[in-house]
Amino acid sequence: MTTYESDIKTISSNEEVVFGILSDLNNLKEVLGNTPLTGKVKDLEFQTDSCSFVVEGFGKMGFRITDREPFKTIKLQSEKAPVELNVWIQLVQRAENDTQMKLTLKADLPAMIKMMIDKKLKEGINLIADVLAKALSK
Repeated sequence: MTTYESDIKTISSNEEVVFGILSDLNNLKEVLGNTPLTGKVKDLEFQTDSCSFVVEGFGKMGFRITDREPFKTIKLQSEKAPVELNVWIQLVQRAENDTQMKLTLKADLPAMIKMMIDKKLKEGINLIADVLAKALSK
């Protein structure tokens, strides 16, 4: 498994509020609205515990929430993806309206695929973290 970690992002909100939004994937409809992701990701569908989408050049895939540790961690696992992917959203509250967030992506990538998408995954995990942090800080 190859691990990709986002930079630590600061969200101007309480960890309970942030966790509440992120632990129900239906809420991502609004959060991901008109963001830089919409040009690369199409056909977004959301349910409470799962989401699916089409990634340009990669195909249709999705994620399902497998574990929630209230106010701290949300774990997701890929579905219908050509490779196994796991995502962790980690939250730590530093002060009343100061929550730190980090995304971690673990991917079981064959060497050839890793060479093709390694850079895109590194950039992508930070882009998603940026989008979430900005949307949740409002």
